[in-house]
Amino acid sequence: MRLENSLALLTKGYAWLPDLRRARGRHAVGTRLGGLPAVGIEGPEAARFLYDEDHVHRAHAIPEPVQGTLFGKGAVHTLDGEAHRVRKAMFVRVLMEPAAIDALAERAGAAWDDAAREWSGRPEFVLFDESARVIAGAVTRWAGITVADDEVPALARDLLAMVDGFATGGPRHWRARRARGRREEWLAGIVQRVRSGELVVPAGSVLQVVAAHRDADGGLLDPRVAAVELLNVIRPTTAVAWFLAFSGHALATWPDYRGKLAAADASFAEAWAHEVRRFYPFAPFIGGRAPQRLEFAGQTIPKNAMVLLDLYGQNHDPDLWEEPYAFRPERFLDRGIGEFDLVPQGGGDPRTNHRCPGEQITVALLAALAPRLARLQADFAPGQDLTISLHRIPALPASRVVMQPR
Repeated sequence: MRLENSLALLTKGYAWLPDLRRARGRHAVGTRLGGLPAVGIEGPEAARFLYDEDHVHRAHAIPEPVQGTLFGKGAVHTLDGEAHRVRKAMFVRVLMEPAAIDALAERAGAAWDDAAREWSGRPEFVLFDESARVIAGAVTRWAGITVADDEVPALARDLLAMVDGFATGGPRHWRARRARGRREEWLAGIVQRVRSGELVVPAGSVLQVVAAHRDADGGLLDPRVAAVELLNVIRPTTAVAWFLAFSGHALATWPDYRGKLAAADASFAEAWAHEVRRFYPFAPFIGGRAPQRLEFAGQTIPKNAMVLLDLYGQNHDPDLWEEPYAFRPERFLDRGIGEFDLVPQGGGDPRTNHRCPGEQITVALLAALAPRLARLQADFAPGQDLTISLHRIPALPASRVVMQPR
């Protein structure tokens, strides 16, 4: 008999699924969550299994609290088959062109440099919050959405809230819902103005492409769904602030890396980005539903059961990563990365399946901004609480990383 594990998930957080698998010595384990059968799986073959649409479907699989905070209702994450392929092609068009990625990284780098001059006049600043403001302003304007300087802090807070509240109840969850409601209404109005011709935006911009996109049925997106998909560009990009806070944690914990990162060439900066995403906890797992009875690694998966890929466990699997709990960016200097190995943002081909199409943007932004962080004329404030609780999803250094200009 499978025991209900919802309480264990709430109390153990990221460690829940890895611990469950280790206790049974298996890559696939059966359990129950929210009264429903579930199977946790891990490893490159598990990732390949999850992204095969014959095995796992996303439609009706994402719980409403996650849709209502993180992804939005009607988002691409909830689609399968042709509907998913057509909607995903829209994201590939705006998020995966090298020139567009370079333009965003350059814009964010310039915004960081401007902000850093202002930070230097303060007694201290919080890296997580300030990074989010830099990125939120840069990505929103890059997407073709006009936002005034004095509006950026509130926008950044709302975008962070949507991520911070998706896996919890209480105040964080309701703050996320309110933030999503505000920003969907704002962006739906902008989409309607673009379609009516009242607002002219650059051809090929994210805003123009989403406003003009036609789904598999040939129809334009409902303005609210278009707003959801615009948020699914600017929200996860702003969430790179988590990885910058983790980069600050790494530099404070292993200070010998600061000089190396400050002088980093493109190869080491990218290796740093990969190791931060591998080492630190962000998404604990992803999943979907089994459309029929299946088996994986000797484990029966009942029809309609949830199938959960253990992202945190796989990114710390000793069969994949030498010394997985050591922070070593150098591991990525001489190693290729398979589509189903490193999975902080999912696995597979981001052009065709459910892997995040913005992963290249995440890497590019980290590679552009982390060396700038290392070069800041600022020190990590003494006495701050840099502990990272694995119980909290998404995890974050407790102090959000406080820095003091020299």
